[in-house]
Amino acid sequence: MDGFVATFVNRLDQKGRVSVPAPFRAVLARDGQEGVYCYPALDRPAIDGGGARLQQAIANRLQPFETFSEDHEILSTAFYGDSRILKIDPDGRVVLPEEFRAYAGVSETAVFVGQGYKFQIWEPERFAERQREARAHLRAVTRGLGRSNPTAGSSSPAEDDEA
Repeated sequence: MDGFVATFVNRLDQKGRVSVPAPFRAVLARDGQEGVYCYPALDRPAIDGGGARLQQAIANRLQPFETFSEDHEILSTAFYGDSRILKIDPDGRVVLPEEFRAYAGVSETAVFVGQGYKFQIWEPERFAERQREARAHLRAVTRGLGRSNPTAGSSSPAEDDEA
């Protein structure tokens, strides 16, 4: 797998530095990234981070919008205007900017959560709640998998008996 996978918990030091998990640094290095591209997640109290694939996903997301449209300008500001490229120091750490820490509620400990083409950085309790919500949602979605769709041409046993 060449994407961001697994979950890691790391402590911040007094200067706001946190170690980027070694497997995540390896993915960034394979992508030719010298830092981590980060911005406040659009719909969660977390920080989105990644490299070239995340930046390509953002470009793809913006492509359908007319360049000077209101939607394009709002999304561009969220993805680019609020973003930072965080340099990775020789010890594998980045400094999380204060505004990012405040947005995500990260103070002493950060949870790095792999999501394939990107990862997120969470405050541990907020992530635990998000993980509970996600698992409940997943259970609801997967309950319906594998069931036949009665309107898709399958017949009921009663209908089969009438034929």
